[in-house]
Amino acid sequence: MQTQFNKETYLYWYESMLLMRRFEEKAGQLYGMQKIRGFCHLYIGQEAVAAGTMSAITDRDNIITAYRDHAIALAKGMSANECMAELYGKATGCTKGKGGSMHFFSKEKRFFGGHGIVGGQIGLGAGIAFAEQYKGSDSVTLCYFGDGAARQGLLHESFNMAVLWQLPVVFICENNGYAMGTSVERTSKVPDIYRLADGFDMPGDSVDGMSCEEVHKGIERAVRRAREGGGPTFLEIKTYRFRGHSMSDPAKYRTKEELETYKEKDPIVEVLKVIHKNGWASETEIDAINNKVQQEVDDCVKFAEESPWPDASELYKDIYVDDTYPYITD
Repeated sequence: MQTQFNKETYLYWYESMLLMRRFEEKAGQLYGMQKIRGFCHLYIGQEAVAAGTMSAITDRDNIITAYRDHAIALAKGMSANECMAELYGKATGCTKGKGGSMHFFSKEKRFFGGHGIVGGQIGLGAGIAFAEQYKGSDSVTLCYFGDGAARQGLLHESFNMAVLWQLPVVFICENNGYAMGTSVERTSKVPDIYRLADGFDMPGDSVDGMSCEEVHKGIERAVRRAREGGGPTFLEIKTYRFRGHSMSDPAKYRTKEELETYKEKDPIVEVLKVIHKNGWASETEIDAINNKVQQEVDDCVKFAEESPWPDASELYKDIYVDDTYPYITD
């Protein structure tokens, strides 16, 4: 059945993506000011993947991803305050200032990271799905990774196990074309990454990651299959990041012409065009959304600035579940 998208969905996509974009722009600015330290990987350009996903799933579904995690965490419902505070390394951050940019986490929102080991979350995603199946729940796990991680051996092990046990998991490759800085064409004889699913008799598909509608439809089909006991799906969502791999990447491996071509497909602009075309919001209403988002970002920076640093006593906490476990400080 063809999914019908209405005014509410488009306005949700617009506000959600705009928050991601403004948050990431501010994070990049603060990184340059050395307010944020360590690694920082921005999601600018890829927002349709996160927004289109969230409109297709439920709050009880799980998400796990790689280190480009800020925007997906925001889309899943984590607050801008706790996310920005974590970037600052403050005690009020989503992981108490201990994880930083690459390790956002929220048990409440069922967002399980934020993982710095390339491809390491693929096995964990299959494991979370196994736990849901074992408990008899109807929650589906969505496991995101980049095109570079598709070369990891753990992917094949996890795919095989997921298909064998018919786990309720959707594996999602956010293919932004360059991994860290090398194009897919130079790293694989098979540039259509979704075809990796064929070797495991797993349903696989390619999705336009610059379109919220196409992402929603691809995710909706896969999640429905998993929830109904049909097992895993592998989606290659083709997207594009407008910034480098990380803040230290000048992105000289691609042309300015290519970048501008993709910027013409900016998902935020495209969604806004549809809203205007259908008369779903006036300029005044759009301005109100813009101002609301800007205020939320300004407030989260203020919150992070004014939050305390973690106390030294926190150093050995949150390492083991058992607080009495020996050898923590020995």
